[in-house]
Amino acid sequence: MGNPYPSLGPSVASLNTPPKEGTVTTPPIIGGHGAQEHALPLEEYHRAGLEIVNGNPEVYKEVYSHRDDVTLANPFGPPARGWHEVSATVEAAAKHYRDGEVVEFENLSTVITPNLAYTVEVENYRARVGGAEKMTSVSLRVTTVFRREDGAWKVVHRHADPITTQRPPESVIQT
Repeated sequence: MGNPYPSLGPSVASLNTPPKEGTVTTPPIIGGHGAQEHALPLEEYHRAGLEIVNGNPEVYKEVYSHRDDVTLANPFGPPARGWHEVSATVEAAAKHYRDGEVVEFENLSTVITPNLAYTVEVENYRARVGGAEKMTSVSLRVTTVFRREDGAWKVVHRHADPITTQRPPESVIQT
């Protein structure tokens, strides 16, 4: 099968070879006119992750689009749509964490085009979650979609869930 999206350059599937165990890799940027022109604000985005596991939602709120089509699907509830809902969801999520630290951001894939981009990562933190006094490991499988808005990249969608290991088919059954 050929590349179904030739305007994006090489087949996305060909960029997603598994990394060697214990390494963090960033696949090549495809589409667009080079990394400098289209560099994503990943340092700020990852800092937002650190801030939220310390109970501070403000950095996340800065990197998100404030438009009506922004969406967020986090592990704590149903998807939110529109800036008002997303902002409230980020604030509620921050209240579940405290004393957090980053363990690792494992980038599985990054694709950048002139106006849209996405990353697939596994985010690993340690934090106190809920009312727990004990620090615990938190691992999230995250897909983030960025869009250019007024010359800057903004998060237009984030989906994060705790599924980072193989699960049985019955795990999707809701009772």
